[in-house]
Amino acid sequence: MAELTLTGLTVLREVAARGSFTAAAESLGYTQSAVSRQVAGLESAAGTPLFDRTVRGVRLTDAGNALLGHAGNVLDEVDAAQQELAGMAEPATGRLRVGAFPTAVAALVPRAMAGLRRRRPGVRISLREGGTPTQLKRLASGSVDVAVTGFLPGGEVTRDRRISLEPLIDDPLLLAVGPEHALARRRTVDLDDLAGESWVAASADASDTMIGAWQWADWRPRVDLIAREWTAKLGLVAAGLGVTLVPGLAAPAVRPDVALVRIRSGPASRQVLLATRSGREQSAPAADLAELLHDAAAELGAELRERLRR
Repeated sequence: MAELTLTGLTVLREVAARGSFTAAAESLGYTQSAVSRQVAGLESAAGTPLFDRTVRGVRLTDAGNALLGHAGNVLDEVDAAQQELAGMAEPATGRLRVGAFPTAVAALVPRAMAGLRRRRPGVRISLREGGTPTQLKRLASGSVDVAVTGFLPGGEVTRDRRISLEPLIDDPLLLAVGPEHALARRRTVDLDDLAGESWVAASADASDTMIGAWQWADWRPRVDLIAREWTAKLGLVAAGLGVTLVPGLAAPAVRPDVALVRIRSGPASRQVLLATRSGREQSAPAADLAELLHDAAAELGAELRERLRR
């Protein structure tokens, strides 16, 4: 009988995140057939399909979602054990394990990490990307030391008393349009004025991908083009084939032939917070990183305000 394996769980998590066997294979450095074999082995062990196969990719079944939750916990624990053992093997260097949601890795977190490397060259820094719920679980389990998290207005932040939060920056929601678009020279726009636009998104269900904007609107966007990667989305936008939404934290990574417009109504911004474990004294590298994150957040805020004034 087939058994669950760490490799299989890793593949499961990557396929779920990427939405296709091909994209997961590219991310992991595997062949597509190797990914397919791992998924087949997991499904044999589970006794039920874990993915629904469609022409647009794959989507987790209920069983797949259930296993994914356990996979995340198991892989985080294994990673925590490896990190702890590595730290014991190199006690003189020290280590800092950082978690962050994807957009924060565009500029905010790398700037702070680069500053920490200059300040403390002997510290071994690792980074784990993932959504905010995942980062909070990692922090609570001890598999990361600090995490950068994001929360939409009106959403529950966290009730976990093991976690302390401090604000870093309010991250505005921006509209990305091509250089010839009618809104390209506007500084602001109302969300409801965008109802007739053609949208580029990572999924046909925009509410899954556009960081909750449509909780505040009575209409739903018409998604005409689907692209999962930011480079592809912005390429389509630059060519005038649609518009998309971009968090302000990603603005430094936006190509120069794409214009950014502030959205006045709806979810004007989301809170970006630094999360640490409550009741624990921060290590010196963690305290330094917190300081550097605040500095980087202030710099990015000033740069974004300048770009939106142009």
